[in-house]
Amino acid sequence: MRAICYLLAALLVSTPLCAERSIKPILHGKHWVAITGKPLGATAGAITFMRGGNAVDAACAMLAATATMWDTLGWGGETQALIYNPHTGKVKGINALGVAPTGATPAYFKDRGMLYPPEYGPLAAVTPGTPGGLMVMLAEFGSLSLAEVLAPAMEMANGYPIEKSQADNIENRREIIAQWPDSRRILLPHLSSDSAQRAAPHPGEIFRQADLLDMLQKLVAAEQQALKQGKNRSAAIMAAYQRFYRGDIAQELVRATRAAGGLITLQDLDQWQVHIETPVSTNYQGIEVFKLTHWVQGPVMLQSLNMLENINLKEMGYNSSRYIHALYQVMNHTFADRDFYYGDSYTPPKEPIDGLLSKAYARKRLQSVNWDKNDTTIKPGDPYPFQNASNPYQHLLEKWTPIPPRAEAAGEAGFQQARLMSHDEAFVAGTTSIQAADAEGWVVSITPSGGWIPPFIAGTTGVGLSQRMQSFVLDEALNPFNVVAPGKRPRATLTPGMALKNGKPYLSFAVQGGDSQDQNLLQFFLNVVEFGMDVQNAVEAPNMNSYQMQSSFGAHTSEPGRLILRNDTSLKVQQELQKMGYEIELRKRTSGPTTAIFFDQKHGGFQGAASDFGEDYGIAW
Repeated sequence: MRAICYLLAALLVSTPLCAERSIKPILHGKHWVAITGKPLGATAGAITFMRGGNAVDAACAMLAATATMWDTLGWGGETQALIYNPHTGKVKGINALGVAPTGATPAYFKDRGMLYPPEYGPLAAVTPGTPGGLMVMLAEFGSLSLAEVLAPAMEMANGYPIEKSQADNIENRREIIAQWPDSRRILLPHLSSDSAQRAAPHPGEIFRQADLLDMLQKLVAAEQQALKQGKNRSAAIMAAYQRFYRGDIAQELVRATRAAGGLITLQDLDQWQVHIETPVSTNYQGIEVFKLTHWVQGPVMLQSLNMLENINLKEMGYNSSRYIHALYQVMNHTFADRDFYYGDSYTPPKEPIDGLLSKAYARKRLQSVNWDKNDTTIKPGDPYPFQNASNPYQHLLEKWTPIPPRAEAAGEAGFQQARLMSHDEAFVAGTTSIQAADAEGWVVSITPSGGWIPPFIAGTTGVGLSQRMQSFVLDEALNPFNVVAPGKRPRATLTPGMALKNGKPYLSFAVQGGDSQDQNLLQFFLNVVEFGMDVQNAVEAPNMNSYQMQSSFGAHTSEPGRLILRNDTSLKVQQELQKMGYEIELRKRTSGPTTAIFFDQKHGGFQGAASDFGEDYGIAW
């Protein structure tokens, strides 16, 4: 009898969740699938598909709708995407991350008593990226007009019933929002001297954004005028781009931002551009996994897969203490590399991405993993020898150390002025995700963000600006590749994913949640590939989260050994991990809402999925 009990216990540890029934059903589709962070956003994608649009058109419509809904992003935020083109068989990246404006230097912020750029307000803003990213994607890869794609968002800007979660989010941040006249005017329609009275829209109230509607109408008018002049679809869309970044919209955005103490200039907007890139990739068990390169954190997932392919994960057992420990240690190695080596691809110095993604470098890093206990001393490695070069920052690497919690005490005034978020807040910081695919073969994965509540809205544009400046550092000792400078992109957390198998789409996936994103996406991917889960079970499955990496937000602190587990983790696993030196916290929710599409290469259909918490939603046909 005792032997049977031991066998059953072993099976409970190692049996994947694919045998369980998911909370949400899989979205089955043959023609198209549209998934994003809000039900109305998914409806915008479905409407666009029904109008004859492809997956790029639908993704752009969902991006516009979710930005209009302030679904943890606004129109002045940033957009990063992976697009599979069925006509070329290639995956392309979209880099629509804004840059630091003129005058944004370490000295500027230090002279104002700040240890980091602020979290909110006009000084937190990089140049807007989402409008440009949307229009470049649409012009290059879409099929519909800008007017058709923006139609759902324009209808929503004219008034839609705001959902309770966002209405309450606005109310909870009313004190910050009230600082800025246009943010206050738009987002706090019921503001009065009575602090007990609700200032934000009520749940279900028709929320109208006349300024934003006017801005979107100006974009459509620029497109229509260009079409009348004989320009083709793509050129007409780019005429709208010109109006936003170089015309009257740009002038009002700059006027309002600078009047409030911001730094963005007309030249900053004029010189910024969207980059269409070749993403980085690695091969894991015959599956080609794609990520945007080191201007975001995406390569950490590829580095982690390069290390993990040398380990028998199935033998460890799904979510066993050995499995969780292995993932935690591997991710802490790759995130340490992120914290020191990742930065803007388009400004010097040049990051050592070839060495970082080397399989030989992964094996070298694996040699330093402590398999018996948590290692709180993990530091960045040296990838330069693996691309036949010498490390120009060896002197910084030798002295590098993560920032401990509560280090802000040494510069309290600066931290108060910067309004820095906590490490926990950073893990669920504003982002949404978008997945779209169609029968023609187009696939799109987007992780847009920035301009979330509470936003600084720039004058009469209706545009809430990004808060991404806080992801820079001011001291090269922390990361010589990510020191703030005019015209430079901050290294962001935003990280859509895509995978091909047999040269064809296999998975498309993304998640929100700051530094936890590639932690969660790595586990999602392994759930499918290693443990055979279907796509819905894979997004609903429990995650573990490390806080040992340096936060990309707020005080940029590190909390070694802190481990988040789902509250149904067995007591036996918890006890084993505690003996390894982990400080365990149990939570009902252990990741941001994950969205994904599995491509059934055997039968030819789509299988869409969205996590069973949050408001992420999908529609398929």
